[in-house]
Formats: sequence, C-alpha cells, structure tokens
Amino acid sequence: MPPILESISKIIICLIFILLTSCAGTKPDSIGQFVDCPDKPNCVSTKSDVTSHKVSPLTYKSSLQEAKNKLIKIVKMLPRSKIIINNESFLHVEFTSQIFRFVDDLEFYFNEPGIIHFRGASRIGHSDMGVNRDRVEEIRLLFKKDF
Repeated sequence: MPPILESISKIIICLIFILLTSCAGTKPDSIGQFVDCPDKPNCVSTKSDVTSHKVSPLTYKSSLQEAKNKLIKIVKMLPRSKIIINNESFLHVEFTSQIFRFVDDLEFYFNEPGIIHFRGASRIGHSDMGVNRDRVEEIRLLFKKDF
C-alpha cells in the first residue's frame, strides 16, 4: 500500500476510534436531583408538563421493597444495562447502545407510596429516536406482568 494511503487509513481508524469511544458522554452532575428535561426530544419524565416529554409513573400495590426488587430484576434483564446507584429511595441505571455506545441515564425515584417516578435521558445528541420512551414503556409492560 502506498505510504499516503497507509497514513489516511491510520487517520480514519483513529477518527472511528475517537467517535466510538466519545459517544458515552460524561455522567451528568444532576443525577439524583430529578431535573426537568432539556428542550430536546431525547428525554422523558413523569414530572414533565411538556407533552413530548411526559410519561406516566409506575404504580404498585405491594411493598416498596417488593416493587423495587421487581424493577431491579426487570432492569437486569434488559440488554446493556448497568445499575450505578441503588439506595433506599433512588435507582440510577445506565443503558449503552450496542453499536455507537451512546449512554442513556434512567433514574427511578421511590419517594411516594405506591408510585415510582422516573426520568430517562440521553447524555449526548439532540434526538434519541424515541429510545428512552420505548425503553420505559417496555419496563412498564414487564412491571405489570407477574413473573
């Protein structure tokens, strides 16, 4: 291979590597604070007043601990999920996309009896192509099932 093509190939490989490793973004400082969704279509929240971001919370009739254990079991079943924080009233899960390694943060709040509020958002980019909404609806369906 001519030296110029070899150099270009190395540059392209480096750029692809940088692109693939930089898609994760950095963990937001706001994790655990239930902040409003930004003005981008890559976030859903049970506490949003904006229709495009609004989703209904999960509800349960069991004990908080039973509901939380069920939710954790569901989250662990989902591909490329990683529980980052798990304390009495809060659960933070990271989901990583398969190809580009984009990271989405999903926060669950256990502050009201019988209700689990949550917020899911992409760390980078403008649109998530509905991935966060689809994910929380999948979790909702699994949460309603007895397994």
